[in-house]
Amino acid sequence: MESQSRLNMRRVEAARYIREIHGIPCSQATLAKYAWNGVGPTFRKAGKFPIYSRDDLDAWARSRLSDPVHSTGALSLRLRRSRSAEAALARGAND
Repeated sequence: MESQSRLNMRRVEAARYIREIHGIPCSQATLAKYAWNGVGPTFRKAGKFPIYSRDDLDAWARSRLSDPVHSTGALSLRLRRSRSAEAALARGAND
């Protein structure tokens, strides 16, 4: 059975996990900034310490990855379409 310490990680360990398991550049400072502005992985507090679960880190890392593409042009086209759809939704919400 896996130890609880490997299931719940402090920021330094969480950043290392994201780098080593998912190949996404990440540092302790990045996670702190993301926690401040609300765009990072879900975390809990143990007193003053942020604690990240492996499941939450995995879910966040997957959400940052694009679908597979064969060229950078295909990725750019998908990004433009996605931004257009988001803009249309925002306009609809403001009506």
